[in-house]
Amino acid sequence: MADKNSDPVVVIGLGRFGTSLALELTRRGTEVLAIDNRPKVAQSLAGRITHIATADATDLEALRQLGVPDFYRAVVAIGGDLEASILTAALLSELEIDDIWAKAVSRQHGQILRRIGAHHVVFPEHDMGERVAHLVSGRMLDYMQVDEGFALVKTRPPKEYVGVPLGRSSLRRKYGVTIVAVKSRGEEFTYATAETELTYDDVVLVSGATEAVERFSELP
Repeated sequence: MADKNSDPVVVIGLGRFGTSLALELTRRGTEVLAIDNRPKVAQSLAGRITHIATADATDLEALRQLGVPDFYRAVVAIGGDLEASILTAALLSELEIDDIWAKAVSRQHGQILRRIGAHHVVFPEHDMGERVAHLVSGRMLDYMQVDEGFALVKTRPPKEYVGVPLGRSSLRRKYGVTIVAVKSRGEEFTYATAETELTYDDVVLVSGATEAVERFSELP
């Protein structure tokens, strides 16, 4: 159905995470084969996702009949049934899928998924909870964990940096962060330069170590 240089994706498990993922991929123009073992769930999404199949993803022969081995990318979005999640990921590894993504509901679950061949493990509930916690607890307008210990934050500039050219602000030396982009009222984001002077109404994107950007975003 697809070779490794093409875009189609198999999404297995149509709970909230899998459904949201399959619908968004479809909206972006990606061909999707969505698989779930519940006929009513599959029927409810008919016409909204490129291809939908009702099948048991823990059955190797069923995956073969659906053409799953021809796909380059697959996502195991099963969360509630750990046994099914782990077995499905193991079967995808056995089928030599090049790029396997899997949803995990705990660290232990994630470790098992990695050991049996998942290339990427995601923790949707944990990651969303962490993001919302950052937004609720401070002045951040948005928060994204880019890598372990490194984050990108959208926030307002602290008072001490308003009207001061960034090149003369000693921002990186003092707080260990970098303002990478600025958005003025009514305009789009632009890259920050040494000559950029911030105003109270600006929104800035700040990158740096997680603790550093958290500390910076709390400045008055």
